[in-house]
Amino acid sequence: MHDADKDEIDLRCPQIVADNAAKGLELRKQFGRGGTEVGVARATELKSREKLAPSTIRRMVSYFARHEVDKRGKNYGNGKNPSAGYIAWLLWGGDEGRAWAIELKKKIGNAPDI
Repeated sequence: MHDADKDEIDLRCPQIVADNAAKGLELRKQFGRGGTEVGVARATELKSREKLAPSTIRRMVSYFARHEVDKRGKNYGNGKNPSAGYIAWLLWGGDEGRAWAIELKKKIGNAPDI
């Protein structure tokens, strides 16, 4: 793969994913729960629509696979009293972040970080 091919793959998240991450950060600040420092760092990158490394995309896919179960938790999606799992899910980009990361991983495969 030469540089021109890599340039065609946009490693910046869509605006909806950035908006989900921003919402997660706001809820975490408001309720004092949800996510880890890694999740906060990821949300900050997504909110700023930074170009992510291929390894970060793969970590996002892994996160969503591990945390799908959180969606069954009490108060998941409750805006007035959101579960920690819901806040964490948003920090990583929410449902749209999951779909975007999965699609992008298919395109980048095992591409190394630059």
